[in-house]
Order: sequence, then C-alpha cells, then structure tokens
Amino acid sequence: MRGGRHIAAVTGATFDLAAGECLALVGESGCGKSVLASALLGLLPGNAQTAGTATVDGVELLGADERTLARTVRGRRIGLVPQSPAAHLTPVRTVGAQVSETVRALTGTPRGELRKAAVAAAERAAFPAGHLDRYPHELSGGLAQRAATALALVGDAPLLLADEPTTGLDRDLVNRTADELRRHTDEGRALLMITHDLAAAERIADRVAVMYAGRIVELADAGAFFGSPGPRHPYARGLLAALPERDFVPVPGLPPELGDLPTGCAFAPRCERVSERCGTQPVPDGGVACHHPVNAPDDREPARV
Repeated sequence: MRGGRHIAAVTGATFDLAAGECLALVGESGCGKSVLASALLGLLPGNAQTAGTATVDGVELLGADERTLARTVRGRRIGLVPQSPAAHLTPVRTVGAQVSETVRALTGTPRGELRKAAVAAAERAAFPAGHLDRYPHELSGGLAQRAATALALVGDAPLLLADEPTTGLDRDLVNRTADELRRHTDEGRALLMITHDLAAAERIADRVAVMYAGRIVELADAGAFFGSPGPRHPYARGLLAALPERDFVPVPGLPPELGDLPTGCAFAPRCERVSERCGTQPVPDGGVACHHPVNAPDDREPARV
C-alpha cells in the first residue's frame, strides 16, 4: 500500500477440497473470501504478494506464470462464476457469441453445432435462449449472473469457483442455480462456493469454512454446522443467528479494518465470550480457531473484560 504499508488480506488459509465435494466459504464482506479466489486464479492486482502453495489437478497455481494460467487453468481446470458478472462479460458482443466462443474453445464443438450447444449451455444456468442475442447491457443483474454461470459451466472443469453465484436472483432461481452447481459437483467435480447466502450453502454444501478478518476461523461438516451441535466459533454462531428464519439478531459491532487489526483474536471486540486469553492469536484446533469455542468439553461463558 502507499507509504510501504502491507495489508494481510488473507492469512494462513489452509483447506483441501475433494472431487465430488462442495465447500462453502462464508463470512461478512471484506473478510478476504474474494481475495482468496482471485489468488487461486492469478487475478490479484500487481501490488499483491502471495506465499504458500495451491494445487489443482496437479498444477501449482501460486507460482504459475500467466501463460500457464491462461492456457491450462482458467476455464479448463478452474471454472469461474465471477462476483461482478456484468463487468466480466464483453460489452460489445452478444451473450450468445460469447457462449459459442467459449464452447468452441473448451469443447471443440464444430461451428455448425455451436448454436445448439450454446442453447444447451444457457439452459444449464436457467438463462433464457431467447436472450442469447442480447448484449450484456440489455440484461438485468440476475440475467447477467446466469450468463456468467453458463460460461463457467461450459468446460466442466475439475474445480468450479463460484463467487456469490446467487447474487440478484429471486429465491426460486437461487435454488435452481444452487441445484445445478450441486449436480456439477455430484458428477465428480469440486465446488468452492463463496457466498453470503447461508440458505444456499445449507442446501448444497458438504463442508463450511468461515472467514473472519482474513483468516479461516472454523471448518466444519455442513450437517453439524447448520444442524446439531451447530457452529463452535462464536462468530459463526452469530452469522447463523442473524438469519431471519432463526433468531434474526445481528452480530454486534463491525468487522475490523484489515490494516488495523486488534492484537490477538480479531473477533474479540465483538465477542461475548472474550477473556484475557483472547489477547493472543488462537491456533486452529479441531477445525476451530478460538480460545473459548462453543460446545467445548469445558464450555463456559467467560466474563467480559
């Protein structure tokens, strides 16, 4: 950043993802979810630095050059549903032209069969075939989202990275889109779904990773997370409690600025279970990074200090 400052947008993110599995990455805006996705695809800005390793289908991503990423990763090993689909689509070409081009590039479909293949690709994402001849600026936000999803599904990549894939959709289309992503996964591919929509995550995820202030603070089986015994990290429990169909009680306070994180646990200023121990950074243990996880054997309500 300016003045030589460094911001740790994502720190120590560690997880695996198997073929046929959906991992939902959830958390409030600004916690680092989309930055993590951009890092995997080599789409970070020029002033960003990465360290560590990320391997998909035998290819190391973080150290790959642009040629490798463009020719062997994007669309082929990793399909992307972008967070801002309107900006992702080429404004001077129709949606149908873009879908046809993607189909031909990734599947080798003959030119004479491209229109039929484009219609089939659109149908997978519930994009109306009658809108294929429209330009991106003629689409609503929901239609642009479905067009981007159609493009991402074309290559049947081993990993689909869906960044807020249900934004701008009504609940019926949310469910239909989520179910199509799940079918993509059930056919033996992996899905990393970044989302604020916990209902969609509950519908299709196998596991849930919760991010806060650039760190994964809980990684849990989806059944246990959404059902019993529920999340173990106080922040994760707060996210669920904020849902209208649950307690409809917001998490108090606001997330910290990444350039001004508190010492120790970043969630401590908002946490009802805070104690002096929270002045040190908790180490992940048993899938949760918290000094006072809920449902721990010695579970208690620490006094606030």
